[in-house]
Amino acid sequence: MAEPELSFFARLWLALVCLFRVVFDPPFAALVAQAREQKALPAPAATAKDSVRAAPDTALHLLAQLQREGRFIDFCEEEIASFSDAEVGAAARTVHGGCRKVLRANLVLKPVRADAEGAEVTVPEGFDPTSVRLTGNVVGHPPFRGTLRHHGWKADSVKLSPPGAGQDATLLAPAEVELP
Repeated sequence: MAEPELSFFARLWLALVCLFRVVFDPPFAALVAQAREQKALPAPAATAKDSVRAAPDTALHLLAQLQREGRFIDFCEEEIASFSDAEVGAAARTVHGGCRKVLRANLVLKPVRADAEGAEVTVPEGFDPTSVRLTGNVVGHPPFRGTLRHHGWKADSVKLSPPGAGQDATLLAPAEVELP
């Protein structure tokens, strides 16, 4: 029997939840990458981090904080093609400052690789493909030698809190009405 098709709002909710799981849960991100490549999905293995995964309300609360402090949603939803690079850069500076404040208040981040970006690195046999993505001409078997293009990010600790009691977690930003 075929699975029922998800409604638009169910898909939107799923996209928001998945966004934060992809960012903060490397094994889940690897599963999503496999799904994008249309590979068979293995059953996810339980990990020690399962106990610290955020509930959807917590992820939405983080998104609401990013919106409140950095206007993150507004920036992502704005059609920027008609703006000059200088205008986009000025807006990005404001978004960056607010979003960085939220990230630093809620997460302790550390690089996956301590090497400087641009450094020549060796990826050993048995490497974790959820924490190192190989790009370029990937042929053969490890160890691989290449140039570190991005050191990656890992959440060292998470201090996310759920929304306050009685707060609608799906309300990411209130409408603003200026009175005369």
